[in-house]
Amino acid sequence: MSQQWLYDYCNSTLWDPSLLNASFPSFTPCFQDTVLVWVPSAFLIFFSIYHFLYLRSSSKTPIKWSKLHISKVITTFSLLVLVMVQLFYRVYQTDQNAITYTISSYVTPSIIAYVLGLSIVMLIYSRKKGQVSSGVLFLFWLLLLVCAIVPFTASIRSVSQTNSDAFEYVTTFIYFALIVIIFCLNMFAEPKYRPKEYCPESYASFLSKLFFNWFNPLILLGYKKALESNDLWKLNEIDESRNVGPTLHQYWNEELGKSRKSMQKHSPHGYVNEAMEEHNSVEDKKSKLDYVHAQYKPSLTKAFGKQFWKTFLFSVFFKLINDVIQFVSPILLSAMIDFTVDLSMPLWQGYVFAAAMYVVAIIKAVALQQYFHKCTVIGMRLRTALVSIIYEKALLLSNAARQESTVGEIVNLMSTDAQRLMDLMTYINIVWSGPLQIILALVFLWQVLGIAVLAGLAVMIIVIPINGVIIKNMRKISTENMKYKDKRIKLMNEILNGIKVLKLYAWEPSFEEQVLTIRKIELNLSRRMAYLKAISSFLWTCSPFIVSLTSFGVYLAIDPNNVLDSQTAFVSLSLFNILQFPLTMLPVVVTSIIQAQVSIKRITKYLLSSEIDPDAVDRNPHTDDQVTIEKGTFSWDHSSDPVLNEISLAVKPGELVAIVGHVGSGKSSLISALLGEMDKRNGYVGVKGSVAYVPQQAWIQNATLKENITFGKSSVSGHNIVTTSFSKYDEPLDEVEFYEKIVKATALGPDLEILQAGDQTEIGEKGINLSGGQKQRVSLARAVFNDADVYFLDDPLSAVDSHIGKHIFEKVIGKRGLLKNKTRLLVTHGVQYLPHVDCIIVLEGGRISEVGTYDELMKRGEDFSKFLDEYATKQDDQEEEMEIVDDDDLSSVPSTSDDVSLEINNNNEVTDEIIKDDLRNSIRKRHSMRRSIRRNGTISKNKSEKFSKEMEKQKDSNKGGKLTEKETSQIGSVRFGVFIIYLKAMGLILCFIILTVEIFYQASKIGASMWLSDWSADADVLPLNESRAQTDVRLGVYGALGFCQALFIFMDALLMAMSCIHATKLIHINVLTNILRAPIKFFDTTPIGRIINRFSKDVYTLDELLPYSLRSWTGCMWNCVGIIVVIMYSTVEFGIVIVPIGILYLVAQRFYVRTSRQLKRLESVTRSPIYSHFSETLSGVSSIRAYQHQRRFILDSESKVDFNQRCYYPNIISNRWLAIRLDVIGNAIVFFAALFAVLSRGTISGGLAGLSLSYALQITSMLNWLVRQTSETEIHIVAVERLKEYADEEKEAAWEIHETAPPSEWPMKGELRFEKYSTRYREGLDLVLRNISCDIRPGEKVGIVGRTGAGKSSLTLALFRLIEPAGGRILIDDVDISTIGLHNLRRKLTIIPQDPVLFSGSLRMNLDPFDLYSDDEIWDSLRHAHLKDFVSELPDKLEHLCAEGGDNLSVGQRQLVCLARALLRKTKVLVLDEATAAVDLKTDDLIQQTIRTQFRECTVVTIAHRLNTIMDYDRIMVLDAGELKEFESPAQLIKQQSIFYGMAKDAGLV
Repeated sequence: MSQQWLYDYCNSTLWDPSLLNASFPSFTPCFQDTVLVWVPSAFLIFFSIYHFLYLRSSSKTPIKWSKLHISKVITTFSLLVLVMVQLFYRVYQTDQNAITYTISSYVTPSIIAYVLGLSIVMLIYSRKKGQVSSGVLFLFWLLLLVCAIVPFTASIRSVSQTNSDAFEYVTTFIYFALIVIIFCLNMFAEPKYRPKEYCPESYASFLSKLFFNWFNPLILLGYKKALESNDLWKLNEIDESRNVGPTLHQYWNEELGKSRKSMQKHSPHGYVNEAMEEHNSVEDKKSKLDYVHAQYKPSLTKAFGKQFWKTFLFSVFFKLINDVIQFVSPILLSAMIDFTVDLSMPLWQGYVFAAAMYVVAIIKAVALQQYFHKCTVIGMRLRTALVSIIYEKALLLSNAARQESTVGEIVNLMSTDAQRLMDLMTYINIVWSGPLQIILALVFLWQVLGIAVLAGLAVMIIVIPINGVIIKNMRKISTENMKYKDKRIKLMNEILNGIKVLKLYAWEPSFEEQVLTIRKIELNLSRRMAYLKAISSFLWTCSPFIVSLTSFGVYLAIDPNNVLDSQTAFVSLSLFNILQFPLTMLPVVVTSIIQAQVSIKRITKYLLSSEIDPDAVDRNPHTDDQVTIEKGTFSWDHSSDPVLNEISLAVKPGELVAIVGHVGSGKSSLISALLGEMDKRNGYVGVKGSVAYVPQQAWIQNATLKENITFGKSSVSGHNIVTTSFSKYDEPLDEVEFYEKIVKATALGPDLEILQAGDQTEIGEKGINLSGGQKQRVSLARAVFNDADVYFLDDPLSAVDSHIGKHIFEKVIGKRGLLKNKTRLLVTHGVQYLPHVDCIIVLEGGRISEVGTYDELMKRGEDFSKFLDEYATKQDDQEEEMEIVDDDDLSSVPSTSDDVSLEINNNNEVTDEIIKDDLRNSIRKRHSMRRSIRRNGTISKNKSEKFSKEMEKQKDSNKGGKLTEKETSQIGSVRFGVFIIYLKAMGLILCFIILTVEIFYQASKIGASMWLSDWSADADVLPLNESRAQTDVRLGVYGALGFCQALFIFMDALLMAMSCIHATKLIHINVLTNILRAPIKFFDTTPIGRIINRFSKDVYTLDELLPYSLRSWTGCMWNCVGIIVVIMYSTVEFGIVIVPIGILYLVAQRFYVRTSRQLKRLESVTRSPIYSHFSETLSGVSSIRAYQHQRRFILDSESKVDFNQRCYYPNIISNRWLAIRLDVIGNAIVFFAALFAVLSRGTISGGLAGLSLSYALQITSMLNWLVRQTSETEIHIVAVERLKEYADEEKEAAWEIHETAPPSEWPMKGELRFEKYSTRYREGLDLVLRNISCDIRPGEKVGIVGRTGAGKSSLTLALFRLIEPAGGRILIDDVDISTIGLHNLRRKLTIIPQDPVLFSGSLRMNLDPFDLYSDDEIWDSLRHAHLKDFVSELPDKLEHLCAEGGDNLSVGQRQLVCLARALLRKTKVLVLDEATAAVDLKTDDLIQQTIRTQFRECTVVTIAHRLNTIMDYDRIMVLDAGELKEFESPAQLIKQQSIFYGMAKDAGLV
């Protein structure tokens, strides 16, 4: 019926069976009028629906009419006219009865005319919707062109026929020419304006996107020069964090919503939100929400699926095309072997088969590269989304959650876990693709081998469960390994944060040992993993071979007539090679999925961790009071005991309230409760208006000093004036004036003059290049500039000198200060400020014991008044001395005596007075000098003008203010020396053995293939009985060679893993050793995040990625060599094309490697700031939340991630650019191998043809993989280069010098002598100490005072040789400390540092990391440090775990722990660096008593802000600007009316 219909329709059959045997193929007219027309037409009609639906939602601007677009429309319309003319011509001819046409002669041009009209509509609609190129139209024209070739060639061949119609002949030629022209026009994209920095991908044609031609400009640029970040295009808008992150957040919230609904269903009672969610109702937040144990557990995987399913579907589509089309190659191989054996087949078939093999390979290559492209884009977006959601969660974490998730662990979530998930995306489709390929391969094998294939299937079924057991064990090891990686990174983070303390105590060896212990466990787990991987490699290398061997054996055994001829052998072998990839990759992907599951669980656990309650503090209370707490009970987490109980307070607008109490009484906790940082058990907290917060330990960003003060507010410049309503009682100020006023009020003016670039000086991480007092004043300046309604000031005056403290109180905090109209809560230990506050809150044991004014509390005569009587003598004098200090006190003071002498010319009297008494050290001296200068009438004004000019200069120039060095990135190819370093670390002998094993493996593999070729060639020509007689020998040798392959691959995997583990172990030890021995200046200029990045990402690369890429590279290299040898052996003529193809490969590789290498380096360099910023955010999260700047920090993080991805995206595109070109070139090898087989027909056996072609089919992927792995290996070896950079960093002096080591009892006396000592922090910086000469006698108690930045802390650093001398020397008991080892020195000195640093671990470890002391000695030190009662009450006593940084202890308690450390060491020299700044006066007095009693025979050097603590010292050293100004007993200095006298008077001590 259908045949008759076709005959009626087109007057011929659809297919001519004799076609295949004809000397030239000629398709029937019916085939030409149906298949060749209907296929492209159906394609366009069907996909036009998708085209219109896709463009309907497009919001792009229309494209202007262009010459290209007009050409496309005109040419298509011309073709339409031609087809219509042809149709009308046929109708006319029929009407005239001149020619008889079939039905198809009218239908075919009608169909073509319709689709041409449709294509014009699609073309115009695409322009209106802003689409520069249509893939549907391009593919339509390609199909139409291919289909037009047949009628065109038929017309050419029919030209000799006498009855041919000239009109039809001419129209066919014009028709074909127009299609060619239109196809060529559709290769190009419509011209559309593109800003230079925009990525050209969106502006590229479909063909350009298929072959990644749009990337050519960057490849060429990268070849010509070393790429810089400015050379790269902007990230595509769809890939930016602002689009990717919120989408994942939205789907994650939906998952949380489902979980919450399941909890409501099963438990209708209340719950509390403990996970990341923005839209919770008030009811949700009042009760407990446990997502972890919910009926429906929130799934991060489902959230990923919802976000990326569309792109993933495209990747599935391309993967499906690739998988299906690769099975065409074995079919073509079978046909080619038939062709070489059957000499009767026409020659054109051989050429068609050769061309078909090339075309099929190209289609497969395009599909594969598009699949990889889609997957890598998903991976990139996934990483962006994860970093975004992890960062946002960090800003919401509660204190309890922060205890569980340390900085190191969260950084690992960002780096290692996100990277794992990103890497998995490339091969995730193997989960379904692998089984599909296995099934298809078995189906085709069944057709070749029959039931014998079941034997091979049985082998696979046996192997898979064995591998399952291996994978299960690998999962356990992977999970365990990740825990230790987290632990190591956490410890490294703590070490780097506390590196100064480690060096002061000479504790580096202890912590180095801790890191190496963890690392040893990591490497042991890696070894176990290596054993399992080697066994897995053995099984999966064996299995395809065993499958083929078993199948061949059974095939020959089941039927005596079966022989293994060339077609059966090599088609089967080709299918077995296809089978090998899924069998090899499946376990790898399953392992990766298992690791990814671990990572997802870790990230999910983190995202479900508890958050601070946003409603803990009512920001809009309906009361008259500005700050209110009603019966509030607070704890640090819901499982711990309350820290604050029954707190009730009310603060009226504009009040200044002081909060006082002993160490650990809950002062800082009260501020945290008001900020919403604590867990509110019950009660009410209300804070009306915006908040500014000054933490007890100043949080300083790695930014300029000005940026630290302005803290994200509008730029402070003369050209951008924004009025601030700072005080409703004052005149409005523009921000410039306001900023300068704050700088003066916080006494930062003189500091700006000292700093190299003024307020444009870059401040290092955690304010490393500022003194404690400077950091605190910057923190206070930030709060004032923020112009908030309520100020929470957590002891900001403790870190500054007494006269500076008084100045700040008067000019900023007090009743006449900048904050006079603001509500202020001030935690303080300074009793001199208490008479000047509106109200005092006294805390004791977490409860408010007393509230009232200063006078009220004194009249009550309770504990507070006794406390004041003891510590606050001469209050009347103090109140009198609390005089106003106006701005001129600081702004008019010269920074050096030279400035004064220049401005006052020859006025000797005044000049001498200035030189004698430095004006910046004492408020009193400033008053006296100001009066003296004003009598002369010039300095105050001139100096003020000079300061203003200096500030302007600093605003205009940032020269010299850079502290943190930009992370370097090497340029050009990786030096060969880096490879040598890695090979030496692996072991050169072991490398030679590995090389030998790989050669043997390749030899056995080629031998097996040659043996099979010879066997099958015999089967083609020998009689059946002779061929069957060889079966046992042939199978035996083939099996033996296969076993050798498996054995050698096992040895290779094991030896390579062992040698790489040995290499990474040595490199890590070298880097760790060197980092711990780096001078302190290295840590001043290198962000912690950058160092952590080397120890996390780069060490991970050495552990995981480099060994894999190195083994892949060596394996690919030998495989490629083997394939070329086999093809050359089979068809010698192939040698003609090897050289040109090899040159093309080398050219492509050279272009790629240069660009890719630099892109990878840029990506590595831009990754560090993400982690540095994240680490910085975590340390200052309380401040960020207090100022409500979360959104700004999220945007900062997003910009850093986008910048990193801007470098990463071109890198993954460069991989695709290379791969598609290598496929096109490499597939030429397949084509030429097939072509030479065709040309050699008659002289080449079927066995050799099969061998040559089956190997040629492998070489494309092998050569591609070789180039890729060459680049990957070079890219990953960059990790060695980066780690080597830190291993080669400058070291500080030797820890131990045995030749000059002093006696073990040194120092016996404790005598210190400075001889013209000078020092600076780094080369190129000014001296911080100048020509210090003095003697400190044995047992003498010396106090060091001076304004902030005078050089007090520098003196202690010099004593411990954290900074080395620029001149002069220091002697301790007549030993020059610069001649002995650092640990010989530091272990004999004791310091209680300015910043109390504790490490996560037991309290005992924090006191005695080397286990040198007994428990009794430790308890004794705790007793003298007044901590024994506190520690005794702890459940775990000395084993009490301290949180990271000691966050679960108050600052005062941490300082007492430092005192206990000092008591344990009890050396002859004790240094106290502002050690009691953070404790109350009572505790301070107890500490001083301890020092006086326990260290009475020791030399004590104390840097003090509280002068009352050093008034009974033997001598006082007064420093200013690094120079020694005064050095006498306190009594003598007071008697002399000295600088110290002024300071003492300011403190109310005289």
